[in-house]
Amino acid sequence: MQAPLYQVKAEFFRMLGHPVRIRVLELLQNGPVSVRDLLIEIDVEPSNLSQQLAVLRRSGIVVSTREGTTVTYALAGGDVAELLRAARRILTELLAGQTALLAELQDSGQPGQPTAHSPRS
Repeated sequence: MQAPLYQVKAEFFRMLGHPVRIRVLELLQNGPVSVRDLLIEIDVEPSNLSQQLAVLRRSGIVVSTREGTTVTYALAGGDVAELLRAARRILTELLAGQTALLAELQDSGQPGQPTAHSPRS
């Protein structure tokens, strides 16, 4: 019996739900990157990076190649980069809305408190 599509999607988003994995995917958007360069860019222990890369590789989101002792990772397809761009757009809109709400709250003041627009008596 096959899992429902919504469950498969939830598993996919759970797999993305780790900061190191997201950072790896962001770094791979511009092309292949060696493990050594990933370690320079991401402040984690090599074993932790290795675990996170293994999760991404097993899921099929990234592929690896080896030349001598150098292992390089790349995105398996362009859709992941588009997903990250979409997430950035969504977060930008959400944060812009929160910033507008914060500004409105600050401008309105609290009862009995002077606002930026009213002098203190």
